[in-house]
Amino acid sequence: MRIRGYKVSVTAQIGIVIVVINLLVALLAPLIAPFDQATPLGDAWADPDAQHWLGLDNLGRDIVSRLIYGARMSIGLSLIITALSFVLGVITGFAAAVAGGWIDQVLSRLVDLLLSMPTLIFAFVILSVLGTALPVLIITIAILDSTKVFRLARSVAVNIVNLEFVEAARLRGEGWWWIVTREVLPNAIPPLTAEFACVFVLRFSSSRRSVFSASACSLPTRTGAAW
Repeated sequence: MRIRGYKVSVTAQIGIVIVVINLLVALLAPLIAPFDQATPLGDAWADPDAQHWLGLDNLGRDIVSRLIYGARMSIGLSLIITALSFVLGVITGFAAAVAGGWIDQVLSRLVDLLLSMPTLIFAFVILSVLGTALPVLIITIAILDSTKVFRLARSVAVNIVNLEFVEAARLRGEGWWWIVTREVLPNAIPPLTAEFACVFVLRFSSSRRSVFSASACSLPTRTGAAW
């Protein structure tokens, strides 16, 4: 198997298959799940049988169905948070590297300030003030994660903007947006892609994600299960 001319290893192919299966389960949950995720179907903690392969939970809901629907909450939240954190981190990191001067100093010191604070305590303060609505939850975690993305994006961009082809673009009179989108971003995609994968996996599997998801208990029941 090759992707853009590069040979993909067997382990990578297995990983791609696992990711695709999980995404399909999340997208097709209403079609795959045998029962509704929130409907009580029998006694609490009922044993597995032919209809309910893993039995029922503490409220009498089908566990298999809730596992299938849980993919939407867990994978969806992790993907949205990771994507938003990368949008914030890459834009600010590239802006700091290309603009330099006081813009770089202000953004870098702001990121240092956020990194100096205990992450969980800072997040709980924000959630206690603004509430635990799902948008607040997503934006809070994304902003905290974007600080690490900022440092990577700035570090990569600083090395690129000092190269000759970027200097030539500046001498031609190209603006910073053209330089970022045509010169910096294409050359920064490989390390950013690798970092995106790592951040997504950590966001998906970390205990901190579970803590934040639990703090969203005030959301309506129909938001469903989570892994």
